[in-house]
Amino acid sequence: MTGDDADIEIGIDIGGTFTDIVCRRRGEPDTIFKLPTTRTDPGQAVLQAIEQLAPDYPPQAIKRFVHGTTVATNAVLERKGAKTGLLTTEGFKDVLEIGRQIRHTLYDVILEPETPVFLAPGARRIEIPERLDASGHVLTPLDEQAVLDAAENLAADGVEAIAICFLFAFLNPTHERRARELISQNHPDISISLSSDVDPAFREYERTVATTFDAYIKPIVDGYLDRLEDNLRKAGVPAPLQVMQSRGGAAGAPVVRRRPVRMFLSGPAAGVIGGQAAGEAVGSTELITVDIGGTTSDIALIQGGSPVLRAEGIVDGYPIRVPMVDVNPVGAGGGSIAWIDEADGLRVGPQSAGSEPGPACYGQGGENATVTDASVVLGYLDPDNFAGGTLSLDPDAARQVIETRVAKPLGLALEEAALGIHRVVNAQMAEGIRLVSIQKGFDPREFSLVGLGGAGPLHAAALAEELGITRILVPRYPGVLSAAGLLAAPVEHEMSASFARALDGLDISDVRSVLDMLDARAGELMREDGVAPDAFAAQHAADICFIGQSYHLEVPLDLAADSPLETLRQAFHALHDRIYGYSAGTPARIVNLRTVLRAGGESEPADVPTANEGGAATASRTVLFSNAPVETAVYARDTLPAEARITGPAIVEQADTTTLVPPGWSAVNGAGSTLILTPSPLEQSQ
Repeated sequence: MTGDDADIEIGIDIGGTFTDIVCRRRGEPDTIFKLPTTRTDPGQAVLQAIEQLAPDYPPQAIKRFVHGTTVATNAVLERKGAKTGLLTTEGFKDVLEIGRQIRHTLYDVILEPETPVFLAPGARRIEIPERLDASGHVLTPLDEQAVLDAAENLAADGVEAIAICFLFAFLNPTHERRARELISQNHPDISISLSSDVDPAFREYERTVATTFDAYIKPIVDGYLDRLEDNLRKAGVPAPLQVMQSRGGAAGAPVVRRRPVRMFLSGPAAGVIGGQAAGEAVGSTELITVDIGGTTSDIALIQGGSPVLRAEGIVDGYPIRVPMVDVNPVGAGGGSIAWIDEADGLRVGPQSAGSEPGPACYGQGGENATVTDASVVLGYLDPDNFAGGTLSLDPDAARQVIETRVAKPLGLALEEAALGIHRVVNAQMAEGIRLVSIQKGFDPREFSLVGLGGAGPLHAAALAEELGITRILVPRYPGVLSAAGLLAAPVEHEMSASFARALDGLDISDVRSVLDMLDARAGELMREDGVAPDAFAAQHAADICFIGQSYHLEVPLDLAADSPLETLRQAFHALHDRIYGYSAGTPARIVNLRTVLRAGGESEPADVPTANEGGAATASRTVLFSNAPVETAVYARDTLPAEARITGPAIVEQADTTTLVPPGWSAVNGAGSTLILTPSPLEQSQ
């Protein structure tokens, strides 16, 4: 095969249990499948996928290879990062330990540290005589001998990475860069992270945390990407390795290595981008994505066709100031365990049965009632056709465990207990949706709900009813949408710089000068990724707050507007009013300026062939949507022709998920074979 028809794109997302693969070739339907994640070396699952695809998709024809991975997050969760040291300005070595003195558990008898001291304990934090003032001017020159001595001591202690975070280095990085140069000359094997590269913004604690996390995971990420790139070359893959970043864009592996702290939300961000692409296929730009797996539900909001971002993410409970897609994880999924609290109240999660032993209905020794067990009892899942028939469920085990663990203790009938489990878990997920919508000033009723993951389409209608949402989208392959989202992601590079200036009296030329510098730096990264200068576009933003205010908001900055700064001011006031409910008349100031360059992201899924005939129900079974059982038609999604219309109650089954269409809802098989669910009558949504 030669020419464009042979060009192949592959997206591979590695999760904790499964590795999802989407392979795309122009003019053909996507090839999708899952492989068990290889825990010891997750990259091995990537090679297994290429080997499995090779007979039909030769490695040498792969033109784009995009990868989402949890390797950075796992290094933190499992405390398997590099042994790290921290160099700080004299007098500031305990910033990492002091933090903001904010405690989230005020009444615990035994207080645990809420700052990530494990990254660099006190013995590995060393002060260096040097000092800049608040304008970036040198007050005390860098003591180079002190840097050399610190590096020797840390190297003797077996340190593999060093974070350097000097005071006001975001205004003048000279001292940090010289320290790196000195250390690299004498200890080239030690990885180094500079705060002026990782997080060039004010607030000492946040900058120190981001830089130290970057150093902690850098050798791990380096080794992982080195092995993966080497194996891809040996497999004959010519495409450069691209890696998904936390804010929803991909970048080449060499660039990602420099700031690996931006990889933390790689997988969940890809799922949101996949939801965005699914919405675009049917003309929807206002979306709420709900990715429901076995343990958690990842919830995000897409406004105007772009995911809502946040300036600070949370990993293992620690805030890290890195731009991320605003994903709200809720400890509720198919494997979440139902239990009775001390007040005889029904609770669900956050504990999960996981994949081993899994829900009781898996027949692997599970002894706790889970959401999946309740779904079997209610008739939502077909025990003989679960996961495309690859796994048979035990309905008797599901009934027994819910009867024993939930129904009898609460004095309920079996079916009432199963319905109660679903109602509780749906209420928890609905609250998670409110956190990314209502709490941020968005009305969820103005959005479409996108059901993702293995259980998203099963719960979507109940969530929509709870929140007043009247449109649900179920993509063709919701179970592997994170992998599909990798192929829809643009190549993206972001640069920011501190710019502490009041808006009043500000000259726009000063703003343009800084943004031109940021554009040039981000453009260098684009060229390094092989993107032509005319193939990417720039977007600018400013972090703004009222003078005297502690925290800022990111506001788009349009340099082409007639009055860019006045337009920026008005946009800030409107955003502040939407989020906080008021807008003060006090002067505002810019804190940081930011530029984002994007290229591509237009990869479209191939047209999914639909049946010319068929669409009739393949079976029926009794299902409980409420207290009364209802005879419900069952459809096979693969047999639905284009524009097929289904009136609830109905169930649509496919290998990677089950879609529930309750009474009062209807569904149409829309563009890209996306199921569109709306309240009956269907004509209201057309």
